[in-house]
Amino acid sequence: MGRSDVHLVTDSNELEHQFRAVMRRLAGGVSVITAGRDEDITGMTVTSLTSLSASPPRVLISVNRQASSFALIERFGVFGVNILGSDQQEQADRFSNSRLKGPQRFEGVPWAVGTSGVPLLGNSLATIECRVEEIIERYSHGIIVGSLLSFDLSHELSGLVYWNGQYIEIKHDFDLDLLAEISIPLAHVR
Repeated sequence: MGRSDVHLVTDSNELEHQFRAVMRRLAGGVSVITAGRDEDITGMTVTSLTSLSASPPRVLISVNRQASSFALIERFGVFGVNILGSDQQEQADRFSNSRLKGPQRFEGVPWAVGTSGVPLLGNSLATIECRVEEIIERYSHGIIVGSLLSFDLSHELSGLVYWNGQYIEIKHDFDLDLLAEISIPLAHVR
């Protein structure tokens, strides 16, 4: 590994800045976490979604406790996970726009109410409704464990990834063609 441009320092502001630079090197799938009911709804773009367990099915998200989504997740005990496709960068931007609040984030975006009452975005690669099983509060964030209530899976095979401060589109057929061009056997990819 080459020499690093980032070195651990003791100044807490500089340390936080450097930590963010380090974490930008980790690519993450882009999802929108939705929360609330009726007129009291909101959502936020995250890359902090992970599968905790397949048996039983559980997901884990990390949400800043100051975020409006955290309060609604805590109050209603349910949340939606909307895994975004490569053509949904506009939704990712919209749900991370700090100038838009609550229901404003949903304006012009297709969405429907799930069986638990939580809003779910249309045209997502997959949507999941979760019941809050546990919230572990640490530092600035709440680590939320969600148990699966329902899910919907699109036939679309494209993804939106956030890496190094920018969105990267992954399109199944196009990217498989690129891999073939550089002689990576597709049997290792599929």
